[in-house]
Amino acid sequence: MDEHTLLSRADVAAELDGTGFRHDGERLVAEFRTPDFAGAVRLLDAVAVEADAMNHHPDVRLGWGRIEFDLLSHDVGGVTARDVALARRIGEIAVRQGATAG
Repeated sequence: MDEHTLLSRADVAAELDGTGFRHDGERLVAEFRTPDFAGAVRLLDAVAVEADAMNHHPDVRLGWGRIEFDLLSHDVGGVTARDVALARRIGEIAVRQGATAG
């Protein structure tokens, strides 16, 4: 997949298996639950390091025991391979930290 080509739901469906993410028609979205606020912050911190390394950054909503991620390639106005790659990485980090998709 070219990192600037827009992808459809069908294009990414199999790629998102096990990540906690889903394609809502416009972007990739996921919510992860943690035991407390500090756990959500730790997850965000680990994701921030990966996002910086990938030079692709999610929109984030943080709350007590939960964190939500929205992935969208703003430069092309939709979901691309960059979003799928970051979704996979976020899913791996969440599993490693004991967060659950919700």
